[in-house]
Amino acid sequence: MVVNADGVPVPTRRPGPARAGTRRELLRGLLGVAAGLALVPVVAAAWPPGPADDTVGAGFDEMYRGRRIQGVLTPVGRSADGAQWEVTVDGRPLHLMRRADGTWLSMIDHYRSYRTPLEAARAAVDELGPGEGLRESDDPADGGHLHDMGGRRGLHA
Repeated sequence: MVVNADGVPVPTRRPGPARAGTRRELLRGLLGVAAGLALVPVVAAAWPPGPADDTVGAGFDEMYRGRRIQGVLTPVGRSADGAQWEVTVDGRPLHLMRRADGTWLSMIDHYRSYRTPLEAARAAVDELGPGEGLRESDDPADGGHLHDMGGRRGLHA
């Protein structure tokens, strides 16, 4: 028996294994972990996508399947979010549109989304045939007609 300074006996614990938690405590812990793991995909889907490696710089300029793809991020307005990509294929503009989920689509292939403007431009080049090129402009102010895009998908032979 152990006695403190006042002479009062202090109970001691016998050495032995530590008491394990009850089954209920174990199930609560496992349920908490399972709930946390179930929320990970939801939080990841809601998180805004960060810039991809090839969109961090000022742009891109490459030859892809014999065609020159160039892209420059140009500011629009005063805010940092007000920037848009100006992408050309062989010197002709390729119009890209940003989707709500942060992906990109082009006027050539508007049924699929791409992670970056460069990937969208490469997919447009893949869709172009060997003798086809992009139209110079679809802007009505430049003489283009938006309703004329019909069967040729904005292509010139």
